Amino acid sequence: MPTVEKVRHLNAAELLAAVVDDGSFVSWDSPAQEPALSEEYFRDLAKARERSGTDESVITGAGLIRGRRVAVIVSEFSFLAGSIGHAAAQRIVAAIERATAEGLPLLAGPASGGTRMQEGTLAFLSMVKITGAVRAHRQAGLPYLVYLRHPTTGGVMASWGSLGHINVAEPGSLLGFLGPRVYEALHGEAFPENVQVAENLFNKGLIDGVVEPADLACLVARALDILCARRGPLPAPPPSLAVRPAPVDAWTSIGISRRPRRPDLRQLLKYGASDALPLNGTGQGEKDPGLLLALARFGGQSCIVLGHARPLRRDAAGMGPGSLREARRGMKLAEELRLPLLTVIDTAGAALSQEAEEGGLAGEIARSLHELIGLEAPSVSVLLGQGAGGGALALLPADRTIAAQHSWLSPLPPEGASAIVHRTTAHAPAMAQAQGVNVASLYANGLVDHIVDERDDASLEPQEFCRRMALAIEYELASVAGSPVPELVAARSAKYRSLGDG
Repeated sequence: MPTVEKVRHLNAAELLAAVVDDGSFVSWDSPAQEPALSEEYFRDLAKARERSGTDESVITGAGLIRGRRVAVIVSEFSFLAGSIGHAAAQRIVAAIERATAEGLPLLAGPASGGTRMQEGTLAFLSMVKITGAVRAHRQAGLPYLVYLRHPTTGGVMASWGSLGHINVAEPGSLLGFLGPRVYEALHGEAFPENVQVAENLFNKGLIDGVVEPADLACLVARALDILCARRGPLPAPPPSLAVRPAPVDAWTSIGISRRPRRPDLRQLLKYGASDALPLNGTGQGEKDPGLLLALARFGGQSCIVLGHARPLRRDAAGMGPGSLREARRGMKLAEELRLPLLTVIDTAGAALSQEAEEGGLAGEIARSLHELIGLEAPSVSVLLGQGAGGGALALLPADRTIAAQHSWLSPLPPEGASAIVHRTTAHAPAMAQAQGVNVASLYANGLVDHIVDERDDASLEPQEFCRRMALAIEYELASVAGSPVPELVAARSAKYRSLGDG
């Protein structure tokens, strides 16, 4: 029988060496202040110090990651299984508060069995004060990134290990609330295999990625280049500001928007963005392929992107309620990180299914509209292609709206509208024109602010179209990013309040 090679996981010092620029790390740790100790616990701590080479289960400090100063908290698992007692909690809180006071992004690398059993309930309660410090850091608009290492369980996973703006994990790492050994002792059987592993958590939409330690510095640097970018001057007005609606009827535009080779959000990010870092799922066990969430930069302007991912197969399900729960994660990121939000609309319609109904699709559309109309961040929406029904409406409200020339927005696909009014789909072209679904009508009524030309069909020149759209996006993001948020919220509400008033 072949032997299975045991994977060796990096200790705290090795992880710091892999991630922090050489010679740049400066410790923030002061001598650990332990609570009253029993003789047995005193001996346990002495052995842990000797075995690990550290004085506690966490190391804190600051260093450069690809030249950017970052605060760092790293667990040392060989010190009593990385468990968190009073001294470790005090050290973590002090580091988070110092990072907040100094305006530094924070990278946490937990590897812990949870709270320290030798210290009982008070150690357990320390997760509350750590969470409070993380909350204050995030509310200050500062990035908090988490790299989950093997293993992370219990109270650590259920507090500061799961609160990152971005949460990624070491390959093959065991991650979960329940320690497998505890489960086996309580139930007399092993916990099911491959549930609490990083790759399964990614598949379930609980974490954003699985990253080798050697690749972590690059990921952190890319994320912080987007999240911490300084706002530059307003870019030059793009030529698209002079573009007007295409001189074709609505049904012609609808046909063009449905062509299989039409560029979608994936291509827009590939060809138009300076950088894009995909995120994954709601962080709450849902991952709907109908929506794409990412950190991105268009030219010099950073943003949070959320938008419809055009189905890759004709038989793929439409956008479900999980998509909009993921979208609300993106909205919260924009507000907390004080970045503009970019929404991209390109959908043939939301899912029409029992699962969508029972999953609360209507309520999720309502909550998305509620969040966007009052979003405490600048926002830009893009009509990229199809825009059918509540699935499109759910991502629409924004301070500025850009439209591709052949995009459209309709209460239903025109065939559906025709079926309701005429009991046949034959009148779809006339219904589309009468309902004013195309860019010409949307522009005339004041919804669309900026049109990007297609020359004459984006599917025939996808890269060039995406680059023109990216210039328009950069310009509009920069335009709204410089305005006070309360003024934007008031103007946004007034814009939609006055639509259709003539």
